[in-house]
Amino acid sequence: MKVKIKNKTKNIRTVWMEKNIIKMIDQRKLPFQLKFFNAKNYNDVAFVIKNMVVRGAPSIGATAVYGIAQAVMQKKNIKNAAKILRKTRPTAHDLFYAIDYMLNEIRSGNDAKTSAERYVEKLVNECKKIGIYGEKLIKNNYKILTHCNAGALATVDYGTALAPIRFAHYNKKKIFVFVDETRPRLQGMLTSWELLNEGIKHRVIADNAAGYFMRQKMIDMVIVGADRIAKNGDFANKIGTYEKAILAKENSIPFYVAAPVSTFDFGLKNGDEIRIEERKEDEVLCIKGKRVAPEKAKAFNPAFDITPKKNVTGYITERGIIRSGEIKKLKSV
Repeated sequence: MKVKIKNKTKNIRTVWMEKNIIKMIDQRKLPFQLKFFNAKNYNDVAFVIKNMVVRGAPSIGATAVYGIAQAVMQKKNIKNAAKILRKTRPTAHDLFYAIDYMLNEIRSGNDAKTSAERYVEKLVNECKKIGIYGEKLIKNNYKILTHCNAGALATVDYGTALAPIRFAHYNKKKIFVFVDETRPRLQGMLTSWELLNEGIKHRVIADNAAGYFMRQKMIDMVIVGADRIAKNGDFANKIGTYEKAILAKENSIPFYVAAPVSTFDFGLKNGDEIRIEERKEDEVLCIKGKRVAPEKAKAFNPAFDITPKKNVTGYITERGIIRSGEIKKLKSV
């Protein structure tokens, strides 16, 4: 992704590996500071995933494959490393998919570092294809709403929901993006940071303002990412996605989910079987470490919600744009 560093634009990735050190953008510092975090062992990797130094289902998966490779290179207990990494975040399917991939590669006698790099390169290429397929849905002068951050930060490069937007921009289409702030973690600010670096016109809006702009006929389509998609098409994404899907349907606005096939969990019948992560109350009660709620107030903080397939127009994948009834075909390829 394009990042401006000291008045120069460079292309960097969200996470990568140098020798046996895993390096990544520290997303806790954005959008105000571009800082990097070095994970030196699998306990560090567990920390960065759990504490959202790195976030977004595909980027979490990429970090996990590097973590397992690092454990192999350091001659650590691989089963224990895998067990600890599995416990970090329960909802994102890519985490478990990535760990299983690495364990299978190791059992097959393949070099762990090479296998990890192959996984990440495949992921980046998949996101690029999502961008190429999804761009065709975006017409000139379209205004697009997105929720959370499903850009390069969440996927190593290109993004899922932001990939079609990037490619529309590269193809000189005039577009405008409405960026939900996405409380409580304010991941919309990460989306804004990416769009600013790309020079894509946008505005950040309050989460509860989306309906207003939809009713004013100011939004032409919605594109979001996903953390886990059941085989029937129900999907989990950042809290607040379900509301956007209902609002889009009420206002006859196309609603698309962009995700690689690794995000589809063919072992789940529907969204009711997806485990939802409940995070710490302080994320709701505090902003940037400062408490904004009354001293004795308590909070609920589900990190994700479930959007039923009936609210989804289509799924943008690296294999093309599909409907919920076609998801079963993805498993057979």
